Amino acid sequence: MTPSPAGRTLAAAGGLCGAAGVALSAMAAHAGGANTSTAAAFLLMHAPVLLVLGLADAGRVGRFGGAVLLAGLALFAGLLLARDQLGERLFAFAAPAGGALLIAGWLIVAALPLVNRKV
Repeated sequence: MTPSPAGRTLAAAGGLCGAAGVALSAMAAHAGGANTSTAAAFLLMHAPVLLVLGLADAGRVGRFGGAVLLAGLALFAGLLLARDQLGERLFAFAAPAGGALLIAGWLIVAALPLVNRKV
């Protein structure tokens, strides 16, 4: 089955997260930065699930869970990078908001087998 346009977008985002994770891992190894290393790890650990949710027939709930994970990653990893590279935070409560979105996204993914019989 061919993924929907939203699924293809989610899968592409997973690929970009993987590439960014590898690049940031190299950056952290050469330039240092514990926050950059953590951001890289978060991107790399979430890239496969975004790919699977995008390429599999995970349905609307799966794509929504992936979108929530992606938003959480952007906030959380973005905050960590801003701290290392700019010496500043993005905005107040960016880390808790990103973390809460990541937790919510994983809970949505965990619910997939209950709401989608294809999973």
